[in-house]
Amino acid sequence: MNWIIQKMDQLIISGLDDLQEDIDIECKLASGKDGKGRIPNSLWETYSAFANTNGGIIVLGVKELSSGQFELQGIDNINQLRADFFNTINNSSKVNKNILSDRYVREAEIEGKQLLFIAVPRASRRQQPIYLNNNPLNNTYIRQNEGDYKLDDDSVKRMLAEQVDIRDDQILVHYGIEDLAMESLQSYRQRYSNLKPHAELNDLDNIEFLRRIGAYGINRETGEHGLTRAGLLMFGMHHVINDVFPNYMVDYQERPRAKTEARWVDRVVPDGSWSGNLYDFYRKVYTKLVQDLKIPFELKDGVRQEDTPIHIALREALVNCIVHADYTDRASVLIVKRPDMFGFRNPGLMRVPLKVALQGGESDCRNRKLHQMFRLINVGEQAGSGIPKILSGWQSQHWLPPYLREKREPNNQTLLELTMIDLFPQETMQRLAVQFGSKFKLLNEEERVALAIAKIEGVVTHTRLQAISTSHSVDISRNLQHLVKEGFLNSTGGRGAVYTLSGTEVLKPEDVFDNTHRLSTVINEGSSVINEQSTVINEGSSVTNEDSSVINGRDDLGKSNQVRDAYGRFCSDKLELPIIDNIDKLTVEYKMHLYEMAGEARNKQRLARSIMENLILQLCEDQFITLVSLAKILKRKPESLRRSYLTKLIKDQRLSLAFPATPTHERQAYRSNLNLLTRSEN
Repeated sequence: MNWIIQKMDQLIISGLDDLQEDIDIECKLASGKDGKGRIPNSLWETYSAFANTNGGIIVLGVKELSSGQFELQGIDNINQLRADFFNTINNSSKVNKNILSDRYVREAEIEGKQLLFIAVPRASRRQQPIYLNNNPLNNTYIRQNEGDYKLDDDSVKRMLAEQVDIRDDQILVHYGIEDLAMESLQSYRQRYSNLKPHAELNDLDNIEFLRRIGAYGINRETGEHGLTRAGLLMFGMHHVINDVFPNYMVDYQERPRAKTEARWVDRVVPDGSWSGNLYDFYRKVYTKLVQDLKIPFELKDGVRQEDTPIHIALREALVNCIVHADYTDRASVLIVKRPDMFGFRNPGLMRVPLKVALQGGESDCRNRKLHQMFRLINVGEQAGSGIPKILSGWQSQHWLPPYLREKREPNNQTLLELTMIDLFPQETMQRLAVQFGSKFKLLNEEERVALAIAKIEGVVTHTRLQAISTSHSVDISRNLQHLVKEGFLNSTGGRGAVYTLSGTEVLKPEDVFDNTHRLSTVINEGSSVINEQSTVINEGSSVTNEDSSVINGRDDLGKSNQVRDAYGRFCSDKLELPIIDNIDKLTVEYKMHLYEMAGEARNKQRLARSIMENLILQLCEDQFITLVSLAKILKRKPESLRRSYLTKLIKDQRLSLAFPATPTHERQAYRSNLNLLTRSEN
């Protein structure tokens, strides 16, 4: 089932709870002058915006108050309203395309009121732009934050251009071989000859060679001939490339520190000292990317393999960036190398949804001729397999998963970040090897990863493994079952089972919140809280990471010593951080500090998702907060907060659970993962 329909069904089930929690939900009164129901004109702008962005849901019959709250009004004549909607959406003079069928529109009764729900999916690039009133210019909308905004004419024209399958095969009449950097072409031909010494292309002259690889074209109907756009980009001289692509810019920067600052120690840009074309940019940049790469080489049949999975991943990321770029857009191709990460940015949005790209198997390359030229010299994977190759390469080093995303501001761009931060410390794998002996070495890579997660986080689940793995769901299930059968893991629960390392117990809320063992004392004024060391000090006693059962997999879950720190936060030797379990127990000053931090959420019922997520992460920094307490701080309903935000933040590894074995427990608590909060924007 389409995800947007699933989301609509969930919204109907939850009633009003989720309305204020998602910028991709738009409520409209739709009462009309007589109060019986009428399609508001603004609905079509929202339809256009959702279809041209990432989809969304329109709810008719709900009034949004000035406070941001929602009030059910209902629709008296809902059947007529539904008929009017379909009559208008199928009227091409009003809307250029109807991308909805009956299943995308639902009637529902909530609290005795009749509402109409309309799920709008993201239109495909061949369908976009979805526009109004017979003219795409000045009548095309996109969704940004909470509103519908007109797309400027240049962006509309780029969207129209994206309807074409191949963007780089156009013949450039009057552009010929004299516009190429011949050293680039000769270098390419030499590499091709070295790889395929007996290929017939080696015997062709330059013009015919270029024609055969897609760099030169002839229009058989008109007789016109010349370089293709791909040929000029691949081998052309920079000033000629700029004549055809005024926004063309390629940029490589090596930055000395793991910060977002733009200071660089090495840079490659078209500066007149080299051709400035894509082939030479690739050659220069790839060498620099893999230089000083601290990756152990592999042995195969006793021979050292120079091409490790990381080399393959970096090469694929660089080629992907080049061949998927929209060279008519304003952003530059930017490659960044830092001590902690590699960043790749190309102008243009993804041509397939992010989820599809991550799964692989479906390709929609913007510049297929460029891709073909790179593949002829064994650079770049088969169509649709590039991103999975990058994911598997990074996974082989137990690094954090690659981070792929799109941005529309200030210009359309796609960003890929490859962070060299360990998913789990090396000592974790060493401890597992000691714990399980030679049996551990016989496990496959996925099974060892599952054990490492269970060791570090206390539990591992099928969902958790899916978030960091490229394996099929069936294979993940098979691996977990094998680990249970062989005695590595214990399983509790049926569907949605939780797995723990054999011989360990899982921290549960009742192990921490035990009234019979709670101390009535509160840390006195002379005590201190040291968040940097996650330590609570009280007359010589301390709660440290070494005492944390979840982190270290210890099974000594006796009753915990419990106190409150100087802020009124609950402290247990079972948790490495203090926990806000009751905001009424906090000092007035600290509670007001938290309310001030959450001010945007407390004062406004609808926020952009990114703003709300950042507020949650900031509040949960250096402390756990229970669901109920977090909901009170943010002035939201607990279940809606969990469903709309917390579940995703946990899946993305930006939040951690205090009690991972019982994720939906009423006393569950959350903390932020700091190492994921410093993403570079390149």
